[in-house]
Amino acid sequence: MPDPSANPFCLPLFHAEFALAFDLPITIIVGENGTGKPTLLEGIAAMGGYDDAGGGKGDRPVDHSTAIEATADAWRRRCGRAGCRRLRRAGFSTRKASFPSLAISIAPPDFLSHSHGEGFLRFFDERCRRRGIFIFDEPESALSPSRQILFLRRLRRMEQLGHCQVIMATHSTVLMAYPGARLLLLSKYGLAPASPEETEHFGLTREFCADPRAFVDAGERPMSGAKRSKRSSRSS
Repeated sequence: MPDPSANPFCLPLFHAEFALAFDLPITIIVGENGTGKPTLLEGIAAMGGYDDAGGGKGDRPVDHSTAIEATADAWRRRCGRAGCRRLRRAGFSTRKASFPSLAISIAPPDFLSHSHGEGFLRFFDERCRRRGIFIFDEPESALSPSRQILFLRRLRRMEQLGHCQVIMATHSTVLMAYPGARLLLLSKYGLAPASPEETEHFGLTREFCADPRAFVDAGERPMSGAKRSKRSSRSS
């Protein structure tokens, strides 16, 4: 194993052994910044044979780097032989940071003639019609609330086809509430099953919408979501 004090192995996610079973068509991972959601997705993508910068099998995005490649190799060493068995099915992987350059690399030439959100949905429609494994890192970064609803309907279509597995990280309370999905909360206490109502995202959004002025004027406050995360982790 590489230096355990270096990124990404210093993250709480790697403080103990853990296993993931993708037994539902849609798996959604939520958590605060810095808990390791993109790192976890990058590891799954690397073990599945995808380029860590994103794309489908055989794609080579323009922002692929040796640093990303080194991280993928570290993941494979960490997970051993079982983790290195590459996925045979087609699919697609996105990284929030590299999606624009990824789209430029492999999308149709007229992709850039659309807005960011509309282009993402069109890109999604064109690349996600086939069976396979699809890994999405915070797709809401390109989508308005109404477009997030459209994205959920695309997910429903994929689920109904019965030949897709979706693994997604998100901060969006809209996306994390997708009905019938497996929701996993990633916190400093580890990875644990959760409902949308148990997440800090949901609680803060509800409090803010109930009284925005009082919420903003209150300043810093203890995060009740962290307490819920601890209870959820212990109960699992």
